Amino acid sequence: MWGIIPAAGQGKRIQPLAFSKELLPVGFDQLEERKTPRAVSDFIVERLVIGGANKICFVISPTKSDIMRYHGAGTQGAAFVYLVQSPALGLCDAVFRPIEFIPENEQVLIGLPDTVWFPADGYTYLPDNRLSLLLFPVTAPQHFDAVVVNSRDEVETVQVKQANATSHWIWGAIKMSVTIYRELYQLWVERARRDEFLGTLINVWIDRGGKAYGFRKGTDYLDVGTIDGFHVAFSQLMKGSRSVLKDSTDGAR
Repeated sequence: MWGIIPAAGQGKRIQPLAFSKELLPVGFDQLEERKTPRAVSDFIVERLVIGGANKICFVISPTKSDIMRYHGAGTQGAAFVYLVQSPALGLCDAVFRPIEFIPENEQVLIGLPDTVWFPADGYTYLPDNRLSLLLFPVTAPQHFDAVVVNSRDEVETVQVKQANATSHWIWGAIKMSVTIYRELYQLWVERARRDEFLGTLINVWIDRGGKAYGFRKGTDYLDVGTIDGFHVAFSQLMKGSRSVLKDSTDGAR
């Protein structure tokens, strides 16, 4: 199973920094002798591994070699691959960069490197061989990709940064088969690669008869790519608390 982490963005909402925003320290690991800081991207790596990913691809920009230095060749249970996105052309472009390397009969997990969410085993709630979205409740859905689902958990539409969003559930993680991953890629290419956000591409997929499913299994979600989000994550996670606020961010993907 492959995990894809799009990490090529410039992080304009939280600049200036002397390092990549994916390395912001927001928590800690308790070792036998001392605590060691955790970068925010450690959290999505942990969740991908729990979800079954044994190969994880970071998509980075040419200026983000510090991510390679920090994460190295991998972690227990997963090997890492790094691909360079130059220039940064949006989330869809980053997500599809590894397409030539992922073989048939795989599952693909997608996670954002500047978010912290719970439960940590959230990917395990997403079924195989579907386009599945892990959903989280927030109080300011207009800043994210709000997802409207019906009683059968089918996604009716994704409201991308919509001011009058009618759903307070947003997607925070995605799972799909490599077959669906490639079909979405072909649709993106057919549309001249003009879709920047996954939400808009998923809407076209649904309009053309595709099925996507949203699972409201997430409990807490925090976007650490903003100053306010970073402050909340730092204060809560350095205390070892899993409690995070869901309305303290003003950014989106």
